Amino acid sequence: MRWTVLALPFVLLACDEPSPAEEEAARQQAVAEVKANQKPPPEELVLDPIRYPEIEKHDLFGAGCSFVPDGGGLGAVAIGMADKGYMIRKGELMVFAADMGSAELPYLARRKYDGREFSFSLDLDEGEGTQIGYETTDYRGTLTVTDGTNAVVYKSEGLTQCGA
Repeated sequence: MRWTVLALPFVLLACDEPSPAEEEAARQQAVAEVKANQKPPPEELVLDPIRYPEIEKHDLFGAGCSFVPDGGGLGAVAIGMADKGYMIRKGELMVFAADMGSAELPYLARRKYDGREFSFSLDLDEGEGTQIGYETTDYRGTLTVTDGTNAVVYKSEGLTQCGA
């Protein structure tokens, strides 16, 4: 009788253990949950320079700021104007709406621009600008581009030129 009483908890524990099929199903569910919650690494964004032919073709003339990354030659990779911003990716012009709630930069440009796939911000120290022409000032700046999940896909320091 004592053996029965002592063996009863072990018998009950054996009933609570999942079968191998149940263990496999639980493992599969855990793996699926982890995969569903993982974010893929952000795509590294490669920007094409915006050269004079593109400026002329898309009528990108006017007051604003353009960003040229260090070591990137003479071509700007981003232009910010009063109501829109522009970048070129894989030969296609991307148009961004100026975030009117963001800080105003020189020549009516804005700090932040929002697009369908990406957003970008221009950060510069306005107190450190060097006037190089009647209506043109050069600043050191940083261009940061984020994707729809707010992951940084491009960040570079360089020359930000603002003027008309």
